Amino acid sequence: MKRTVYDADHEAFRQSIRSFITKEAAPHIHEWEAAGQVPRSVFKGLAELGALGFDIPEEYGGLGPTSYKYQAIIHEEVAWAGASLGHHHVNTGVVLPYLLRIANEEQKQRWLPGCASGDILLAIAMTEPGTGSDLAGIKTKAALSEDSTHYVLNGAKTFITGGAVSDLILVVCRTSPYDPEDRRAGLSILCVDSSSEGFAVGRKLDKIGRHSMDTAELSFTDIKVPVENLLGEEGKAFGYLGQNLPRERLSIGVAGVAQARAAIKFATEYVMERTVFGKTVAAFQNTKFVLAECATEFEAAEAMADRGVELDDAGELTAADAARIKLFCTETAGRVVDKCLQLHGGYGYMTDYPIARLYADTRVSRIYGGTSEVMKGIIAKDLGL
Repeated sequence: MKRTVYDADHEAFRQSIRSFITKEAAPHIHEWEAAGQVPRSVFKGLAELGALGFDIPEEYGGLGPTSYKYQAIIHEEVAWAGASLGHHHVNTGVVLPYLLRIANEEQKQRWLPGCASGDILLAIAMTEPGTGSDLAGIKTKAALSEDSTHYVLNGAKTFITGGAVSDLILVVCRTSPYDPEDRRAGLSILCVDSSSEGFAVGRKLDKIGRHSMDTAELSFTDIKVPVENLLGEEGKAFGYLGQNLPRERLSIGVAGVAQARAAIKFATEYVMERTVFGKTVAAFQNTKFVLAECATEFEAAEAMADRGVELDDAGELTAADAARIKLFCTETAGRVVDKCLQLHGGYGYMTDYPIARLYADTRVSRIYGGTSEVMKGIIAKDLGL
């Protein structure tokens, strides 16, 4: 179906990103997966394209207000090439908006130029061992010093994307005692420099997929965090964390659609070349029917995601809209990628083939950013149930 979501400027940006990925990322995917991360030079290259400066005001080196469509294009091109840009999306699409929305003027002057140039990479540390999605149960604590010049931070985090390579970590911590009557109160966000004494990267977690994007355990031992690094107001973190969730969940849905599109491409190319019993796999009716099913499911998901991108541009994307998009698009991606891997036969299980990496990489999209079950709960609530 013809898409209408992008204009000529978007397509020109697509060509720039596609060229960069083709030359600088796709040839190195196996090397980066073995290393567990992408080199800093990738982020510096993206910065030269403006791909780190979305929504950063021009006075800080960014592009100013920018449609989310540009980030959606990056998702599409990364998947299409079977490549990776490490934790670029988390850095730019998930964490940066907190600074843009909450940081004061002094903080913006201090951090945003480095974010735009690739000199400051970002991560956010919410999840803790034993708490999972229950952010109200966070135990990492920060006590204000007697002279009120700094906080003393202690605790541990896990499943932190980009935690081992980032320069500034937004740490969600408890700055006042736990109140069982208001479990969401007392949480704050401290911006921690990864060079701080007492900051340590623990294990780099061994995941099923997304091997070129590091996921780490972090620990904080008596770290002195200047009060100037408090993001927003003390005790207001829970509210801040919810503000960016619709965009984050939209992005996961958009990525799912991109992965489904790429899977169909990989499978189509494979079945056109692979011969079985004297004819190509593409010649069998089952192959045609499976790919027809995949193409139809993909088109439906793409239309839904495109509508979500337009709503986001208009400032009208609701939490329930984003939940529907994430649920439908990631579940669709899971089905499509699985069917496309099956068409590869035994080769689909070999990591030399992009479909195998795509299969492993796609699975987590139904978990992070809120599980499919959590999305169903949000949708049900929107229905008045």
